[in-house]
Amino acid sequence: MAASNENRAITLPKDADEAFAALENHDQGHLGVDEATNRRLLKKIDIHLMPFLCLVYALNFLDKTTLGYAAVMGITKPASKGGIELSGSEYSWLGSIFYFGYLVWEYPTNRLLQYLPLGKYSALNIILWGITLSCFAVVQNFSQAMAVRFFLGLFEAAVTPGFALFTSQWYTKKEQGTRIGIWSSFNGVAGICGGLLAYGIARGFEDKKEGIVAWKVLFLVTGLVTVVMGVIFLWIIPDNQLNARWLSRKDRLLAIERIRSNQQGIGNRTFKIYQLKEALLDPLTWAFVFYALMATIPNGITTNFFSLLIKSFGYTPTESLLYGTPNGAIQILTLVSSSYLGDRYGQRILISSYGVVLSMIGTIIMIAVPDSHQRGRLAGAYFTGSASTGFVAILSLIASNVAGYTKKTTVAALFLIAYCVGNIIGPQTIRGNNFLHGEIIMLVCWSACLVDLIVIWWYCKNQNNQKAQLKASPDYEKMHNQEWLDLTDKENTEFVYTL
Repeated sequence: MAASNENRAITLPKDADEAFAALENHDQGHLGVDEATNRRLLKKIDIHLMPFLCLVYALNFLDKTTLGYAAVMGITKPASKGGIELSGSEYSWLGSIFYFGYLVWEYPTNRLLQYLPLGKYSALNIILWGITLSCFAVVQNFSQAMAVRFFLGLFEAAVTPGFALFTSQWYTKKEQGTRIGIWSSFNGVAGICGGLLAYGIARGFEDKKEGIVAWKVLFLVTGLVTVVMGVIFLWIIPDNQLNARWLSRKDRLLAIERIRSNQQGIGNRTFKIYQLKEALLDPLTWAFVFYALMATIPNGITTNFFSLLIKSFGYTPTESLLYGTPNGAIQILTLVSSSYLGDRYGQRILISSYGVVLSMIGTIIMIAVPDSHQRGRLAGAYFTGSASTGFVAILSLIASNVAGYTKKTTVAALFLIAYCVGNIIGPQTIRGNNFLHGEIIMLVCWSACLVDLIVIWWYCKNQNNQKAQLKASPDYEKMHNQEWLDLTDKENTEFVYTL
């Protein structure tokens, strides 16, 4: 690791982070940030960033799951009854095609997130996905619906990796897990609000015989709200600390200085082939990819079929919309608690595993409890909402444990490509109204996730021990301002992996 610094000559104009020049031109490149200043800056950053990351991420989840609500509200019915007449396999493909769009564009959009202004490019994608979602209100057949879902996935591909970059750019490692947990937990908020919104629209249009049907209104409302939020995002969210209009010039520099300890910088637009190769050869990359694949096969099932799953327990279509909302509350509680406790006790990986265990228990309940026990099976379904703790922990580790901007965007792209593949596979495991096969697959996948979390924890701990030994060497010398040289986590001996 140390040898990489010595053997590879670093040319500052090419390799250095944007923050390097800004700090070098002020106070010899190093500013002090006392505790009071740090708290003041953190509060200001939270106020301006977190509400918008949270709300947009909620819309990101809601926009994907609107199809599930629409299925209960009548989109699958014949045209004479207000639907577009979808068979069971066609509905499954609508669930999967979203992730084909996501898959096709994931690596290119990660490269664009590195190369283009982060705030502006993210806002553009939010606006475009809102417009695309609204177009669902005018589809008349399966082919048109497939096209809309494909482009919806394409535009939403930038959201999760972009938000991970925002978090690593603005927050210290000790703050990142909690913040990613909070904005990710708004998937649960979307689950609650989406279910209530769909329920309200369904009830309001229950007796209407003419005019626009309920599921089209749902797509219009969610799509137009997303467009409005994208415009606000464009105005409020900066590309990095250096162009944040809500920070003074001195506070912009201090906001950079406070994340010096991350050893990651704030952004680098230069594509570095050696970092791409390192990402592909790093075992941690493939442990992350494996987790994404295993975790999202169950996610592909629950995202598209949760309302239908509850309906299969014996509830009415309208009841299934309402009774699905507690699942979101469980997701919020488990995500926020595991993220907070993980950062507080420095054990983000192990603490996140409890959510995976709870989801396994919930799945066992659904499989084992007889069909006649509606409430028991419903309780089991609710527990599956806790599974996202592990996925979000891994996402936060990409922000915290992968350094070098080309390497980080590459790992994020591979992780989310696996996420797409899992979500493509998931809906295909369900055939008709029999969910038992899918439930067994969910249990197997989450068991694999639990083992993978333990392996990742062991690997990161072992890497930290190796770095500690190198730094203890008598001839070890830290490079000046190496925090801003866009070094990878492997080549930077000062880099410490978060557990």
